[in-house]
Amino acid sequence: MRIPAKLTLGDEIRVIAPSRSAQVLKVEMVEQTKIILERLGFHVSFGAHIFECDLQHSSSIMHRVADIHEAFRDPQVKAILTVIGGYNCNEVLPYLDYQMIAENPKILCGFSDITALATAITTKCDFITYSGPHFSSFRMVQAQKYQLSYFQKCLMEKNPFSLVASSIWSDDAWYIDQENRHFEAASWKVYSKGAVSGQLYGGNLCTLNLLQGTAYMPDLSNCILFLEDDELVNPAIFARDLTSLLQATTTIKGLAIGRFQRASAMTEEQLHFILDKHPLLKAIPVLYDVDFGHTQPIFTFPIGGNVHINTKELRIQVTIF
Repeated sequence: MRIPAKLTLGDEIRVIAPSRSAQVLKVEMVEQTKIILERLGFHVSFGAHIFECDLQHSSSIMHRVADIHEAFRDPQVKAILTVIGGYNCNEVLPYLDYQMIAENPKILCGFSDITALATAITTKCDFITYSGPHFSSFRMVQAQKYQLSYFQKCLMEKNPFSLVASSIWSDDAWYIDQENRHFEAASWKVYSKGAVSGQLYGGNLCTLNLLQGTAYMPDLSNCILFLEDDELVNPAIFARDLTSLLQATTTIKGLAIGRFQRASAMTEEQLHFILDKHPLLKAIPVLYDVDFGHTQPIFTFPIGGNVHINTKELRIQVTIF
């Protein structure tokens, strides 16, 4: 599995909208976020079609494909950030030029619905992509330090690093009100103990499941899964989706579950009840309430990269990133 070149200060980051349109952010918010990234030392450019918006709050498939292709073709672009998530990223997958993309490996980072695009590219093009902040995520003020730190460690540094829990978490609508937020104490929790190393796949569970039966689904045998879902999921839906994914592979070596949003009504009792249904999960290390997904802050992790999970130390070591 190839590793795209790391970001360095002065590099160009291209912003694209392979799922929901940037119109949801409004022009002034996009400009504010651009300034934040420029202050961090990057040059920011935008796909030609990111503000187009149709009946499903996106641009046409061909325009989204065109922006993806242009971002990978342009030799000045060193990393690609997605505007935001959505629902329809998988629509573009049959129309991508995977040979061209494979010949131009570079950082692609986003989460939620972007799981489909990132996983497909890693599967078809044999290079690591990343689950981490969207372009829009950088406008968040509170809890940004944790998020930015791991974005930089994963995408800019060349040394192995350890992921550890944030001290706080929230899923407030920060994009509406940056000041009045409710944070709670955060910690990772252990369902089953152990230590294991392996190749990491995952991201948004319901989006990853959309790839089952397609050419874009990786072989999950003996991998470590990182799975999360958003506020639209409830315990019964998460249980069904998890079962489907586990039935799609012979075995996995470890599991990390991202923290659930408050609206999901997922309790510790419910989650343990769901995990108890699968004997496999009692025999491998399983962590939950981990800092990725739809709560804030989140860390960045490599799809297709190698990690080591140690439940005793409550840390995840990223070794190939």
